[in-house]
Amino acid sequence: MHSRFRDRRDAGHRLAAELRAYVNRPDVIVLALPRGGVPVGDVIARELGVPLDVFVVRKLGLPWHDELAMGAIASGGVQVLNRDLMRIAHVSQAQLEQVVVAERAELERRERLYRGDRPFPDLRGKTVILVDDGLATGSTLRAAITALRLEGPTRIVVAVPVAAPEVCDSFRDVADEIICAETPEPFRSVGQWYDDFSQTTDEEVHELLAGARAGAPAEV
Repeated sequence: MHSRFRDRRDAGHRLAAELRAYVNRPDVIVLALPRGGVPVGDVIARELGVPLDVFVVRKLGLPWHDELAMGAIASGGVQVLNRDLMRIAHVSQAQLEQVVVAERAELERRERLYRGDRPFPDLRGKTVILVDDGLATGSTLRAAITALRLEGPTRIVVAVPVAAPEVCDSFRDVADEIICAETPEPFRSVGQWYDDFSQTTDEEVHELLAGARAGAPAEV
């Protein structure tokens, strides 16, 4: 029987219990996908005694079908492109640049808001625990992993509270480890598995990151 989460912090506690192998390890960092992944990641980072940061990813959608990703840009100045899809869809360089400019502006806005002027962390030789509040199609997280590999971490561990079984399984070939606390069937939607799935705001993300850096106690 699959059990629901009270809220994102409850989900974080459940995941942290499955990540005990990473407690107090100096080579470990939690990177959360904003916005919803940050309250989950905050609890995990605190319980494991490791740093928390954000990994901002923006999908590059086709100009006429923005849900279909032809690539992604991410924190650290990373850009990943699906050249095959671009060729099949006849996307010109000018069209690509137009999408990149728009998404980079939004990425930079969020980076400034969340990280201020702090540089993106050096991930070389690190184990990254990549966190979101759930996986629907998984396309954003897949783009995040592709982008993250370019930053040189030793190991990428994906940790999410809930995902469809087949989506969770599909990450076994791209992540070094995948932990999905709940894999209900039928899945329907991420929000269905939370009592409280209210939207996380930019302000909350900023406060959680500032609190994590200062070592402030979290609300339980």
